[in-house]
Amino acid sequence: MSHGHWLLLPLVFLAAAVLAVPLARWLRLGAILGYLVAGVLIGPEVLGLVPESAAIPEVAELGVVLMLFLVGLELEPKRLWAMRRPIFGWGSAQLLGCAAVLTAVGIATGHPWRLSLVVGLGLAMSSTAVSLAVMAERNLGRTTAGESILSVALLQDIAAIPVLALVPVLALSGAHDDGDGRTWLAAAKAVGAIVTIIFGGRLLLRPALRWIAHSKTPEIFTAAALLLVMGTAALMQLVGLSMALGAFLAGVLLAESEYRRELETDLEPFKGLLLGLFFIAVGMGLDLHAVAAQPGFVAAVLAALLVCKIFVLLPMAKAMKIPLVERPAFIILLAQGGEFGFVVFQLAQGEGMISAAQNSALVAAIALSLALTPLLLSGGDRLMSQKLARLGERKKRDEAPPPPAPIIIAGSGRYGQVIGRLLRANGIEATVLDQDAEAIEGLRKFGWTVHYGDATRLDLLKSAGAATARILVIAIDDIAQSVEIAELAREHFPQLGVVARARNVQHYYQLHAAGVRHIERETFDAALMSARSVLELTGMEPHAARRQAMRFRRHNIEVLNQMLPLQGDENALIAAAKLGRQQFEQQMAAERDAEEQHRKAQRAGWEKQDAGPAP
Repeated sequence: MSHGHWLLLPLVFLAAAVLAVPLARWLRLGAILGYLVAGVLIGPEVLGLVPESAAIPEVAELGVVLMLFLVGLELEPKRLWAMRRPIFGWGSAQLLGCAAVLTAVGIATGHPWRLSLVVGLGLAMSSTAVSLAVMAERNLGRTTAGESILSVALLQDIAAIPVLALVPVLALSGAHDDGDGRTWLAAAKAVGAIVTIIFGGRLLLRPALRWIAHSKTPEIFTAAALLLVMGTAALMQLVGLSMALGAFLAGVLLAESEYRRELETDLEPFKGLLLGLFFIAVGMGLDLHAVAAQPGFVAAVLAALLVCKIFVLLPMAKAMKIPLVERPAFIILLAQGGEFGFVVFQLAQGEGMISAAQNSALVAAIALSLALTPLLLSGGDRLMSQKLARLGERKKRDEAPPPPAPIIIAGSGRYGQVIGRLLRANGIEATVLDQDAEAIEGLRKFGWTVHYGDATRLDLLKSAGAATARILVIAIDDIAQSVEIAELAREHFPQLGVVARARNVQHYYQLHAAGVRHIERETFDAALMSARSVLELTGMEPHAARRQAMRFRRHNIEVLNQMLPLQGDENALIAAAKLGRQQFEQQMAAERDAEEQHRKAQRAGWEKQDAGPAP
């Protein structure tokens, strides 16, 4: 039975996702709503395909943890420090403002102030998972609204520990001493865990990842990435903090690391699957019996949740100067309830502050707000498009210009370094990818920004920005990998201008066949420089030596291009190469003869001039 149970669950989840998500996307409702509906259908309330005893929510929460880790990887400590004011300023304004309004509504409707405060704090939280997933779908991460949503979400994660500590304090009804002791103990544990992550990350994470990278085993690096995220989350859970907050801190500490791109690439598939599982678990947790038993109360809580939070968020969006076109996403994504509310209400029920029926109704209201989020966003988009049509050019003024497309250099060896140095000297930065952990560490000591990863991986190229980049420089040693990268670029990123290094003539031909037109043989120009020096040492004038070298270069490239159609016919290639060499040698010999005749004529003229006129 147990074997069947473990086999059945993955089959049910995969089938539900495969059927529901494409259907929801076809209906233009978004993947999140598809996952939620799938969870409702397979849950105990409808088809009952997944038993209530299954520990799905605990596993599903790893999706949120991985997502916050990847968000942290995008935020370097400097950028996070620059965001401290919106995090603690606007984040606190959203949380405290929404909690205050919701608490006032609860008191006004006749509920005790302690109960109203706990419910207000639980409902004031927004769903980090839904917000960031929608932002990724809509590419809102770098917009004003996206950064504002992230700031608020981070403050909510930071506020998790004091909110959870406040619930038992309020439930004690006057036993303040014990409550204060527990609060101080929880705070001390939280600070200790955060300090451990920060100092451990600074001192241990990079050396550990460097040591693992030396093994040159991709699956072990992936396993290490998962171990890092899950270990950090487990530490935070042990002290009662948000697992997602711990993973976020670990991500921030590695944001400037050379392993950032590889970590992103390795964890992205797991994040997507586990995040989908999280939304399915939320749908499964929707108590339809509670909704049916008290529909009026659930509807009232849902309406109060949305209306009160929109009431606070509307003036916030204006005060934060969020562009008009981005305001619907900012308001709607923060107006929904959040998964943290489930934890607060479960704790409040355990402390005897709310009944099981009230808990079910509150959880149902939050789940419905999550399910309504994609629909509200679609409605907001339609309303905004109509408004923008009336405002005409307002949208163009509000939207930020797109960032300049980057340059990607695959390979940080001697060849790639020269290219990167010249680019930097001209004020042009580049994203550098390399697999050699020791070389990367050495370059970073000199101030280079280098990322660890295999550039032949399509997903790594995408995460490095190849979809929007303008130029790809292929400067790696390995010929097969070089050609593979060129073929990937031609197939998946046709907008890229590719500049490549060729080890030899055969490599040149392979790159040309892969669609590369800007190719330089790595030792060719260095050999020509040495040849110029030799010519000068034989007595040739420097300008003449340079001219001869440049003529040889042009001739060599012309012959190389003439031989392209002959690939595959070795005899024809050898014959063409011999013919080209003979023609060039004959041409140079004829020029030397002509030049010698010219010099003889000059000397004869000078001798005649020196002799003077005949007496």
